[in-house]
Amino acid sequence: MSAAIKGIIPVMLTPFNAAGDIDWDDLEALIEWYIAHGSTALFAVCQSSEMQHLSLEERVALARFTVKITAGRIPVVASGHISESRDEQIRELNAISDTGIDALVMVTNRLDPKNQGPKTFKDNFDFLMTHINGDIDLGFYECPAPYRRLLNDDEFLACRDSGRFTVLKDVSCELDTVMHRVKLCEGSPLNVVNASAAIASGALRAGAPGFCGIANNYHPDLYRWLADEGAKHPKFAKELAIFLSFSALTEAYGYPAFAKIYHQRLGTIKTNKCRVINFDVRTRYWALDTLIDQLIEGTEDFRARISELTTSR
Repeated sequence: MSAAIKGIIPVMLTPFNAAGDIDWDDLEALIEWYIAHGSTALFAVCQSSEMQHLSLEERVALARFTVKITAGRIPVVASGHISESRDEQIRELNAISDTGIDALVMVTNRLDPKNQGPKTFKDNFDFLMTHINGDIDLGFYECPAPYRRLLNDDEFLACRDSGRFTVLKDVSCELDTVMHRVKLCEGSPLNVVNASAAIASGALRAGAPGFCGIANNYHPDLYRWLADEGAKHPKFAKELAIFLSFSALTEAYGYPAFAKIYHQRLGTIKTNKCRVINFDVRTRYWALDTLIDQLIEGTEDFRARISELTTSR
């Protein structure tokens, strides 16, 4: 079992150049930004990475490059699990597992592509577990595309009891479910990291071991502070948690293009080019740039206030 996968885990963006190809220089800058801003692991080749719109060669290259640039500073997990047929799933999962990542993350809905139920899931789970690389740690991601497929308790316990699973990205968005799962995996290497900003503060306060939501593309350091120091400053932590929850609602404004514009403004990447979005987000979502102004201003304000708290001790 490799390093524990927990804490503040950004779902990585994929920068593209004006021609629509992966911009490797910008990706390196983005990885450095994630690390500098308190991330404890990285989730590459995920839905935020637009993995459904990347070739297998691109998915493999993305995972391998992320491992290269992180250079062991923090763990890297990756998925790239998008296919329906078993043969294609085996091919892509084994290819991704060979990139040097710390854990290979499977997508729950790929084990039950037509939402047929627990028997289909179990049959595919048993098959994949005997056909993918047996030397790599595993994870599961309850990815909402093409549909959200949550694990039931029996399926969750099968992961826990296998001894191979180190992380579940929980997309239940329900605090009770997250904490029920956290309790179920006590004493095992499996960590449940919540994906919902709305319950992030409550989950962290109740003992959930991490947050792996889209808002880690804006201010992972603020979530890191909430996880590490929030209990010492409950009034301020509550105010911060409310800001973080509402900031995450920007997912509805053409994400991941919105997040890429945010990083353009920071100077991390050069374009907001996406493959998953084929429209001009500024035309569809009025006052988008004003919203980004406010997101940046609010983030910097909370960073300054945290700095004051630290220096006033």
